[in-house]
Amino acid sequence: MAAKNFSLNPFDDTDDEKEAAKNFSLNPFDDDDDDKEVEKTFTSSLKFSDAKENHQTVQELESYAVYESEETTKTVKGCLKVAEEIRCDATKTLVMLNEQRDQITRTHHKAVDIDHHLSRGEKILGRLGGIFSRTWKPKKTRSINGPVITKGDSPKRRVINLKTRENLGLNHSLKPKSRTLAESVDAYQKTQMEIAKQDEVLSNLSNLLGELKNMAVDMGTAMESENHGLDHLQDDVDELNYRVKQSNQRARRLLRK
Repeated sequence: MAAKNFSLNPFDDTDDEKEAAKNFSLNPFDDDDDDKEVEKTFTSSLKFSDAKENHQTVQELESYAVYESEETTKTVKGCLKVAEEIRCDATKTLVMLNEQRDQITRTHHKAVDIDHHLSRGEKILGRLGGIFSRTWKPKKTRSINGPVITKGDSPKRRVINLKTRENLGLNHSLKPKSRTLAESVDAYQKTQMEIAKQDEVLSNLSNLLGELKNMAVDMGTAMESENHGLDHLQDDVDELNYRVKQSNQRARRLLRK
């Protein structure tokens, strides 16, 4: 009696070889049992995620709405904080510009004092000389009138008023009020409270941007005034230098005699 698995064809596979061939694949990219298990878990998680996304509960949607509203509030508060930092820097810049303008004004007043003393020296030099010598008079191209005083609201006054208001606590609108949420408040009320916070912060941000606009205009006015004052000071200094040279030449001529 012939064996059950015996075949005259030498190329026929035995039961063990068939079982091995079943578990063997010529494709090197075929997954083994571990990879198949990972793929099964990943696929199931994707299906669960899709189902969760497509079939979210009301509680999950409410929680998501509260989370997004709170994140929006944080973002708006961050913008307000940046604007407050910009206002602080702008205030320092305005103070510096006003200090520079005051320094230019003091320098110009010194130039006026120099002109006063130089005029007295020129008169003395003009009277010196021989009996028959002519009276010497220096040549003047322009008169020195001192610093230019501009009319209008001073940016320095605005800076002082702004600091005074902050010290007195009058700029309360720039500080948003904090609200505490009760535990019994539902998601809708929480969202509405966050929206109210956002409206308050945006209102404060709008007021702050208006102040920054006025401060920017004041900066431009201050720099324009400083440039005009520097040009006028430069002209007066050039005139003083010209007259000092003439006085030195007159003094050297007198010494030669």
